[in-house]
Amino acid sequence: MNNLFKYLGVIILLIGVAILAVPAFTNGVNNTILLSGGGVIVIGYVAHIVLNKKAE
Repeated sequence: MNNLFKYLGVIILLIGVAILAVPAFTNGVNNTILLSGGGVIVIGYVAHIVLNKKAE
């Protein structure tokens, strides 16, 4: 369980990348999708830092 907890930030980052990648290939890009994908990536980045410090 601790191993999954350690990589939760990276998983969130990959979800954000998927949010940005899928509309890029389907030509459905708009500002809402870009903002939500960017927000999820930032949250994943911060979560990765915080969770790795807490896991140590």
